[in-house]
Amino acid sequence: MLLSSSLLNFRFFIKPPPCIFLFFLLSFTSFTSTEAYDVLDPNGNITIRWDIISWTPDGYVAVITLNNFQQYRHISAPGWSLGWTWAKKEVIWSMMGGQTTEQGDCSKFKASPPPHCCKKDPTVVDLLPGTPYNQQIANCCKGGVLSSWAQDPVNAIAAFQISVGRAGTSNRTVKVPKNFTLKAPGPGYTCGPGKIVPPTQFLTGDKRRRTQALMTWNVTCMYSQFLAQRTPTCCVSLSSFYNDTIVPCPTCSCGCQGNSSQSGNCVDPDTPHLASVVANPAKSSPLVQCTRHMCPIRVHWHVKLNYKEYWRVKVTITNFNYKMNYTDWNLVIQHPNFDNLTQLFSFNYKSLTPYGTINDTALLWGIKFYNDLLMEAGPMGNVQSELLFRKDKSTFTFDKGWAFPRRIYFNGDNCVMPPPDAYPWLPNASSRQEVSLLALVLTSFVALALYGYS
Repeated sequence: MLLSSSLLNFRFFIKPPPCIFLFFLLSFTSFTSTEAYDVLDPNGNITIRWDIISWTPDGYVAVITLNNFQQYRHISAPGWSLGWTWAKKEVIWSMMGGQTTEQGDCSKFKASPPPHCCKKDPTVVDLLPGTPYNQQIANCCKGGVLSSWAQDPVNAIAAFQISVGRAGTSNRTVKVPKNFTLKAPGPGYTCGPGKIVPPTQFLTGDKRRRTQALMTWNVTCMYSQFLAQRTPTCCVSLSSFYNDTIVPCPTCSCGCQGNSSQSGNCVDPDTPHLASVVANPAKSSPLVQCTRHMCPIRVHWHVKLNYKEYWRVKVTITNFNYKMNYTDWNLVIQHPNFDNLTQLFSFNYKSLTPYGTINDTALLWGIKFYNDLLMEAGPMGNVQSELLFRKDKSTFTFDKGWAFPRRIYFNGDNCVMPPPDAYPWLPNASSRQEVSLLALVLTSFVALALYGYS
C-alpha cells in the first residue's frame, strides 16, 4: 500500500516529455482511417444472393446475383471474381452468364459433355459483352464491371446461372457453400458466411403473379481500403484567391521516391523519349510520375471567386499514372456548404446524406461520353469543374480553413489531406495583430521619448 502511494505521488510530480504528447497528437491527425466501416457509407456492401429456382435429378439450378449496395465504390475492369468452397462433393454441370476460370479434374465423369467445373473451390468470372444470346441471362456479360449504387443503380447488379450436381434434391440435403471470396479484381473485400434467408419472390412479366425461389441464402461482403492497398491511392492539394500559398499534397502521401516497396516505378516527366519508357512492358504497373507525393491521383480544390451572395470553387482531378485510365470515376467530397450548392459545371452531382438529414456530402462524377473517362498521365490526364455555392450568412466564412473540404474520396478510397495548420488562411489574420502590437510598442517609445524630453 505504501509502495502504491509512493508511485502515485511520483506520477503526479513527473511531467511527461513533450515528444510523447506530439506522438499522440500525430497518431490522431496524420494517419488515414482505413477500417472496413465507412462513415460516409455506413450501410455499403456487396450482397451475394443465391436463389435455387428448380431441382434436377442430382442437384439444382440456381441464379447467383451480386448487388452492389455501395453508394460510390464500384468495380472496374478487369472486373469481379467470385469464389467459394463446396460443402460436399458438388460439381457444376453447366453455366450461363458466367464461367469458372478452371475446369479441374473431371476424369471421373463419363458423361459427354463433361461437367463445366469439378474443382472443390471454383472461381467464377463474368462473361464479356457480345456473348451469344443463348449463353446470357439478365444482368450478365458486362466484363465484371459493376457500377456503384448511387452513380448507376441499373448497372450495379450482376448475375449468372449454374446447374449444380451431386448436391442433394431438397432443402434438407442441400448444403450452403463455405469460404466465399470476392475480388474486385484484387483484394479488399471480406465475405461473411452464407446465411439461409426467406426465399426471394419474383414478379412475372405481366406483374399479376408472384413466384418464389425454392431456397435462398445471402452472403455479405465488406470493403476495407487497408486490405485493398496498404498505401493510399490519392491526395489533396489546396489553394485560394485570397492567399498566394498553394498547399501541396503532403510529402510521401502514397510512397516515397526510391522506396520501391512502397512507390514502385516512377517516371520523370522530363525524361527523353518518355513514350518509349512508358510503353516498356518490363515496367510493372502502376507506373506513376515522379512527384513529392507519389500518388496516382491528385485532387486540387481551389477557392476561385467571392461574390456578394455566392462563392465559386474549381475542382481538378489529375492522373499521374501512365498505365491506368479511370473509367466511370467518381469523387466524394464532404463540406458543410453542400446544402447550398447552386450550380455545377461539367460534372454530375448527387447528394449523399450519411447522417440522415445533414446534407454535407456530395457525389460527383463525369458526364457520359464527355469526361467520364480520366485519361492516363499526360496532357489529357485531368478533368475539372466549377461549383457555385450560395452563402449562408449564419455559417459562411473564409476564416480558419472553412472553405476547404473535410474529406475527399476518389473511386471510394480516402485521399490524404494536408494538415489543417497548412491550409491557406485569410491574409493578415495574424499580421494584423503583429501590426497592432508594433504600433503599441512604437507609441510607447514615442511617449517615453516625449516624456524624457519634457
